[in-house]
This record gives sequence, structure tokens and C-alpha cells, in this order.
Amino acid sequence: MKQIILVLILAIGLGLSGCSGMSDTQQRTLSGGAIGASAGAIIGAVSGNTGMGLAIGAATGAAGGYLYDQNQKSKDAAYQSGYNAGKKSNQ
Repeated sequence: MKQIILVLILAIGLGLSGCSGMSDTQQRTLSGGAIGASAGAIIGAVSGNTGMGLAIGAATGAAGGYLYDQNQKSKDAAYQSGYNAGKKSNQ
């Protein structure tokens, strides 16, 4: 039992440290792909084709993660633009 817990802790630690050097876009796309693959595998298992569900879910999740990242970047740029405009008007 202790070996299983140790392996689990090491796997989680390696998984988390693997994302430390990634950009926000890479992290969000990878996270979306992983979440989509998990959901796709579950739906695929229920419908009888786990592999196809996994592949479709991963692709859809990665695309969703990328689109979410682009949306966040757009909001951040709009915020910075408004912030800079407000700073200039106060001077």
C-alpha cells in the first residue's frame, strides 16, 4: 500500500512539474485536451467506442482550451488598454 501511495505522489509531482516551463497558451491547450480526452473516453465507453471518443474528445478539448486562451488574452489586452488610457488622463 505504501508503494502505491509513493508512486502516486511521484506521478502527480512529475505531472505538475512538467507544466512549469509552458506558456499560458500551452498550459490551457494541454489542459483542455486532457479534460476533453477524459470526457470523450467516458462517453465513448458508454457508447461502445472508447478510442474514437477519446480522440474526438482530446481534439475538441484542445481546440476549446486554445480558444479560451485567445479569449483571455483579448480580455487582458482590453484591460491594459483601458488601464493605460486612464493613467494618461490622470497625468
